Amino acid sequence: MASSGKQKTTTAKRVREAKLRERRIEKQARKDARKLAASDRADTLAEATEPAAPVEADAPPYSVQE
Repeated sequence: MASSGKQKTTTAKRVREAKLRERRIEKQARKDARKLAASDRADTLAEATEPAAPVEADAPPYSVQE
């Protein structure tokens, strides 16, 4: 008897692989969320510690050349 040459993937294997892909996507999403939260916290702390730039009330919002 000759084999078909191409081995069939079982449904169980496809289900396992789909679950694995889903877990990896969820894990990456959690990792990205942690990084974003950490960078937001760092930005907030940096803004709180930096002095505000002085605003000149007498200067026009644009420069006029004559």
